[in-house]
Amino acid sequence: MHPYLPLTVEDKESMLKSIGINSIDDLFEDIPKEVRLSKGLNINPSMSEIEVENYMNKLANLNKNCEELVCFLGAGAYDHYIPSIIKHLVGRSEFYTAYTPYQAEISQGTLQTIFEYQSMIANLTGMDAANASMYDGATAAVEAAQMAVDTTKRKNIIVSTAVHPEIRKVLKTYCKFKNQKVIEIEELGGATDIEKLKAELNKDAAAFIVQTPNFFGIIEELSEIERVVHENKSLLIVSCDPISLGILKNPGEYGVDIAVGDGQSLGNNLNYGGPYLGFLATTKKHLRKIPGRIVGETTDKDGKRGFVLTMQAREQHIRREKASSNICSNQALNALAALIYLTTLGKQGLREVAEQCIQKSHYAFNEITKSEKYKPVFNKPFFKEFAVYTNSSVKYTNEVLLDNNILGGYQLDKEYPLYKEAMLLSVTEKRTRDQIDNLVTALEGINDERL
Repeated sequence: MHPYLPLTVEDKESMLKSIGINSIDDLFEDIPKEVRLSKGLNINPSMSEIEVENYMNKLANLNKNCEELVCFLGAGAYDHYIPSIIKHLVGRSEFYTAYTPYQAEISQGTLQTIFEYQSMIANLTGMDAANASMYDGATAAVEAAQMAVDTTKRKNIIVSTAVHPEIRKVLKTYCKFKNQKVIEIEELGGATDIEKLKAELNKDAAAFIVQTPNFFGIIEELSEIERVVHENKSLLIVSCDPISLGILKNPGEYGVDIAVGDGQSLGNNLNYGGPYLGFLATTKKHLRKIPGRIVGETTDKDGKRGFVLTMQAREQHIRREKASSNICSNQALNALAALIYLTTLGKQGLREVAEQCIQKSHYAFNEITKSEKYKPVFNKPFFKEFAVYTNSSVKYTNEVLLDNNILGGYQLDKEYPLYKEAMLLSVTEKRTRDQIDNLVTALEGINDERL
């Protein structure tokens, strides 16, 4: 018998007898025979637990992961070091078996972890408050856009094409069914074109979304952007890499209205694409527009510290179709990992990670572009990602790198046809000098042969 179906034949007969029928088929007697399936399902025959485990391992082994390969691929998901304490703590049963506390105040431990997470995200971004997390960076950006529409009563969202393509695709999907217009500002030299932004800003523009470091790894100049956006009485939404905030000015220092981003790099594994978490933080002025949950600190009748859900009702339960958001999960386990990561590293540790990302990525950039084979695509300051033109197709280059146990960069012309045969490489603090030198050597050994 299967461990997940612990029923004997006698058990089944007893259950059928107790409800007064002779067979399982009798349960479906009200369904006309002509619409019932008269043959077996087209699925594999049953397997034992050992056979299933072997089969799944066989499938899993078709993939290679970052334990086997040296990863220089970024483009939104990054191979940062994850302290061992994170796996130990998030694996505790009270955390990984919990879903969402509908009677929230009973779950004081869960509420405290959410409160501490929100406090750290608010401090990291320089904003007044953060919510209990979003699904991922893309949906966090979209929720911020909807906050802006709700606040300004305007319908247009302007976004730079230097923002991650997946964020822009999700944004267009949401806005299409809300009769909102998404206006894309073409980047110039890898960063936002300020003049094109000025031309699009008008009384219908609810917000401008910019990413820094942007999809190309370039650090955007936010001061001028902030000035022109706020002069138009639009909101400024900034999507940022949380690791970069260990060394760069935070959104709050630039006067940003809403800060969003993906928290995968904060102690969460790559996981072949998810699950991740999105963070969203804002100013007091926009606090009541935040979707999802906010946990507040209070005291009970005995004066002891306690935690409660605050500032909002569970929108999708009470307001239904009038709700400003359908977000109903706070990615609590992923947010807990981010909380432990930030706690473990502290301010100095996060700064050290950011510094190593900058130093190692610039070392890699300088070594790769020493020869004429690989030329820079952009000439602007970058954080941990940079783009170079390859001397062969990116597809062929990555295949050669894979033969050397190196996971190469992202092929930019998949989303940006202008940058044909350009590769976006990411270098985190995990990469050693030897690994970077091996990448350089492998790249130098690639000839001009094309597939």
